[in-house]
Amino acid sequence: MGLGVLMYPMYNTFKWVVFLFLYILLNIKSSTVKKIASIIFSFIFCFCTNFNNHESNDQGLDPNIIIIFMDDLGYGDIVNFGAIDYQTPNLDELANQGMTFTNFYSAQAVCSASRAALLTGCYPNRIGISGALFPQSKVGLNENEVTIAEMLKEKGYSTAIFGKWHLGHQEKFNPLNHGFDNYLGIPYSNDMWPVDYDGNQILDESNWKKKAYPQLPLMKDFEKIDEIRDLNDQSKLTTLFTEESVKFINKNNDKPFFLYLPHPMPHVPIAVSEKFKGKSKQGLYGDLMMEIDWSVGEIVKALEKNNIENNTLIVFTSDNGPWLNYGNHAGSTGGLREGKGTSFEGGQRVPTIMKWPNLIPIGSVSNQMASTIDLLPTIANLVSTKLPNHIIDGIDITSVLKGDKKSNPRNNFYYYYGDNNLEAVRKDNWKLVLPHKSRSYKNVLPGDNGYPGPYYQIQAEYSLYDLRRDPGEEYDVKELYPKVVFELEKLVESARKDLGDNLTRRIGENRREPGFSNTRREPGFSNTAED
Repeated sequence: MGLGVLMYPMYNTFKWVVFLFLYILLNIKSSTVKKIASIIFSFIFCFCTNFNNHESNDQGLDPNIIIIFMDDLGYGDIVNFGAIDYQTPNLDELANQGMTFTNFYSAQAVCSASRAALLTGCYPNRIGISGALFPQSKVGLNENEVTIAEMLKEKGYSTAIFGKWHLGHQEKFNPLNHGFDNYLGIPYSNDMWPVDYDGNQILDESNWKKKAYPQLPLMKDFEKIDEIRDLNDQSKLTTLFTEESVKFINKNNDKPFFLYLPHPMPHVPIAVSEKFKGKSKQGLYGDLMMEIDWSVGEIVKALEKNNIENNTLIVFTSDNGPWLNYGNHAGSTGGLREGKGTSFEGGQRVPTIMKWPNLIPIGSVSNQMASTIDLLPTIANLVSTKLPNHIIDGIDITSVLKGDKKSNPRNNFYYYYGDNNLEAVRKDNWKLVLPHKSRSYKNVLPGDNGYPGPYYQIQAEYSLYDLRRDPGEEYDVKELYPKVVFELEKLVESARKDLGDNLTRRIGENRREPGFSNTRREPGFSNTAED
């Protein structure tokens, strides 16, 4: 029990006694008494205000932290960001009661990399995680990296993950070895299974998916407790992880906790429970979004039931943009360029909402730049704990959460993709795209009903975009703003010196290795791959 729990009732009584006493003094005719009373009143008022701001959490405890991390959710996939033909009332209310971020970024536009970044506060290429880890991968999150869970566990937090891990499936990489007390979920993406696009088990032993993927396991802590074998099994995951999250909240309502809820969807294959089938006007994808919204509502209701909603920070965001070649089984970028697997805005700018009534102004909007890598240092500040001893890339954005419009803690950002390709940099509203090959979803037809369409390959040219006026990255203005290009090139050089750049064969001075499942690397073996 914190000191605030013991002091708060006494403080409340003391406050009103003092205010009554001062009120009486202020009504005495003596001018000297009035002056003294006025000074005392001002002092007490300031003290009480400060006490309220810092000690009036529901239970006087450090804040609970909940991160809801979606998979392949696009910038335009919730109503507050422009979605149509389905409703997201719980997410709308989360935004109404919290802060909406319009310039929030995943650290890389693919699964494992973005998850490593969120949990460690580092660009994923700094810590040796790139692309998406596969069942054959020999790497995972290095044991020397410090996760949000480990940091909070040191502060006495209960910690849990319910959902998709995807940072190494071997035992040494298990979430319980990275700061989590409880784990129920799948070790990698929900499409990494020997099942065809219609949801049927593949029996042909020569089929590449049959050879590459074992049955998709459902893990509880270190043990496999079940297998996800068909779309019916997939349809139960959103509800399962939501219900486990609610149980965890109920169990830990009297002490601080960290809940990490990385939903496996709307990453394909998408599936929805019976209670939401046919509920939207947008088909299966809309039904799924309504179930995700329901999940958020259940989390909020659990907080309210336990009277801890005022002392809980909720973060809702996504690992990257939508996988657009899946057509009607993919989300929307909201008009941003390209999608998942690219460093254009549609790949990395993600819808984000945060709520904490004790800190975040109700119904606020932040246009300041921020990223998932900023969560770890921000949380460290909010719970008054120290940062890791090694280099991290995240920046404390507490001032932004408080609604300070003049604060701009993150004024630049690096867009890396692949193993270590520096493809763009951003400073303020300017984005400099560097020459690189990229997948594109243009000029080809997308797939339909769970089947993928092809990719189109493009050569991205050296370009400058004003994201304030041109978030779709259509108009190259480098010839108009040579001074801006010059300033951004300084950032490019700084990134290449620090983190390296495979496109220009720069090694980088401050990269760290991932964890390896064995004691040596396997020559010529690709440890990661991309979706």
